[in-house]
Amino acid sequence: MNIVLYQPEIPYNTGNIGRSCVLTNTKLHLIKPLGFSLDEKQVKRAGMDYWHLVDLKVWDSFEEFLEANKGIRLFYATTKTKQKYCDVKYDYIMFGPESRGIPEDILNKNPERCITIPMIPMGRSLNLSNSAVVILYEAYRQLGFNF
Repeated sequence: MNIVLYQPEIPYNTGNIGRSCVLTNTKLHLIKPLGFSLDEKQVKRAGMDYWHLVDLKVWDSFEEFLEANKGIRLFYATTKTKQKYCDVKYDYIMFGPESRGIPEDILNKNPERCITIPMIPMGRSLNLSNSAVVILYEAYRQLGFNF
């Protein structure tokens, strides 16, 4: 399983997601630019003593990521679709930056690969690290929690 964070902005979210990746044997991909340094103590604090165990790959651009991972089934977590996260089978799951989400041009090129977590219309979205864990655990549920 693979979690892809497109231009993440908040170190605590990335640290929390990294910790979840370690404990589920999931690779974490970060696509630059990052809104923080990976050396920041907030990333390490959120990832606790697991951060050094993260199977991490940092990419300079989305294009570089796609070029190196041709043929993958990449799903895009967004609030701009009706397709539920529990209705697809996963390999790679991408999340956008906290303040703006995945760019519309990427979503528009891949509408059949856009997924959402249902919620009441009161708020914009769930927290990034919470969303990543909800979808990650659904993906592993589908696999019988075979980490």
